[in-house]
Amino acid sequence: MLDLDWLLNANSLNLQPEIVSFIDKLKKRWQVTSAWQVLIILVVFACTGYSIVLIKHLLGIKSGSDSTTRILFYIAALPVYNVLLLVYGFIFGQFNFFLNFEKRFFSRIANLFKKKS
Repeated sequence: MLDLDWLLNANSLNLQPEIVSFIDKLKKRWQVTSAWQVLIILVVFACTGYSIVLIKHLLGIKSGSDSTTRILFYIAALPVYNVLLLVYGFIFGQFNFFLNFEKRFFSRIANLFKKKS
């Protein structure tokens, strides 16, 4: 992978310290090695979210639609979102990150339904 950390260097872009701190926090939380990876991951999330909004628009579901239609869309959108996240992650070269992200997500959901002893 190209090392483009210099592109996101605070000195070269005159980024505010808060933005640099935010990127560093995401690097630590997501356990990635570069600010470039953080940027790519954010782009993948943005593309995935935009795709879901586009699908909703193409299906003609608007805020004025009846609540049953909207609820059904949101239930159906969850697996579609997760698949799109993996697809975009693959396209942008971050498939392993998003595969692990999905594993953690589904394990947390599964824990909600487990009986507590």
